[in-house]
Amino acid sequence: MEGKAVLFKRFADIDVFDLELATRDTELFINAVKALEPTFGGINLEDIAAPECFEIEERLKAEMNIPVFHDDQHGTAIISAAALKNALEVAKKDIGKVKVVISGAGAAAMACLRLYIKMGLRKENVMLTDSKGVIYKGRNIDMNSLQEGVRGRHRPAHSERSAAGCRRVRRPLRRRHRERRHDPGHGARSDHLRHGQSRSEIPYDDAVAARPDVIMATGRSDYPNQVNNVLGFPFIFRGALDCRATTINDEMKLAASEALAQLAKEDVPDSVLRAYGNDRFSFGREYLIPKPFDYRVLLNVPVAVARAAAETGVAKEPIQDYDAYRRRLEALLGRSRGVMHLIFDRAKRDPKRIVFPEGRSGKDHPRGEDPDR
Repeated sequence: MEGKAVLFKRFADIDVFDLELATRDTELFINAVKALEPTFGGINLEDIAAPECFEIEERLKAEMNIPVFHDDQHGTAIISAAALKNALEVAKKDIGKVKVVISGAGAAAMACLRLYIKMGLRKENVMLTDSKGVIYKGRNIDMNSLQEGVRGRHRPAHSERSAAGCRRVRRPLRRRHRERRHDPGHGARSDHLRHGQSRSEIPYDDAVAARPDVIMATGRSDYPNQVNNVLGFPFIFRGALDCRATTINDEMKLAASEALAQLAKEDVPDSVLRAYGNDRFSFGREYLIPKPFDYRVLLNVPVAVARAAAETGVAKEPIQDYDAYRRRLEALLGRSRGVMHLIFDRAKRDPKRIVFPEGRSGKDHPRGEDPDR
C-alpha cells in the first residue's frame, strides 16, 4: 500500500497516507473509516474481500460526504470498460447484442458487470460463473445481493463448457492461479479456443496462436492492452478532489472510461513511444487503451470526471473554466509546459499566415478539399 501511495503522488500529485486496520469486523471497520472524514479529502479502499467489500463501500458512501472508492472493484471496471468499448468498435459489434461470459463472481467481476450494464450490456446476454459453476435462478447457495441481481435464467445444464463456448466476450476474473508454460493441457485449451470454447484461462501466446483474430487484454505489461488500474485511480481522485465532489458516482466512472477510450484513438506522442521503445502505437486490436505512462491521461481523465461531477450535482465547487483547469493539470507535468503555453498564447494573439509552396490544391488535392481550409 505504500507503493500505491507513491503512485497517487507520482501520477496525480495527490498526498496519500497509508493506513491499515487490524480488524475483520465490518462494523468496526466502517466506524474507524468514518471517524477519519474531517482529515481526508477522499478514501481509497484496498484489499477488502467480497462480500464484505460491497457493504463497507455502500455504507461509507451513504454516510460520508467525501469520495469513497474501492479500487479493486471500480478501478478494474473502469479500465476494462474502456478496453471493451474499443474492442467492440474494432470488432464492429454492438454492446446491446453481444453475449458476455464472466468467469468469477467476486468484487472486481461484479463491479465490471454493473458498469458494462450501464454501458448498454443486456442482463439476459450475460452468463456469470463462480467456482461452483454457472449462477442461475434457483441455485441453492448463499449469494450476495449483487450476484442475486444479475442471475440469469440459465438452467443447471448450462455448464461452464457452454459458458466458454460463447464467441463474443469472455471476461476471466477468478482467483489467481499460477500460469504454467509447459502445461500439457495448453494444447487442449487452444483447441477449444479455435472452436470458440475454453474451459480455463488462456495464456496470451496460446490465444493468438489459436485464433489470430482474437482481441485480448491482460493484466501483464509484456503483452498488449494491459488493464492497469494506475490508468484510473490517481486521475479519478484528482478530478473528484479538485471539484470537491461528495462521491464518485457511476456517471463519473463512465466519464473516466470514455476519456480513456477516446484517448486511445489519438496519435501517441513521441515521448510515450520512446518510453516503451516502440516506433508506433495505433488504435486497433493491440492498442485499445492508453499506456500507463502516457502523460495525457492526466490531462483528460480528471477533466472528464470533474465535468461529470458538476453535471450530476455532486461537485461542491464545480470547475468554472475547464481550459484553465487543464492547464493547471499540465503544470504538474513540469515547468517547461507552462513556458510553452506562453508562446502558444502569443502566437494566438498575433497569428501568422503560413504558405506551403509545394502544397497541392483543387482537383489535385488527395481528398478534394477546399484549398483555403
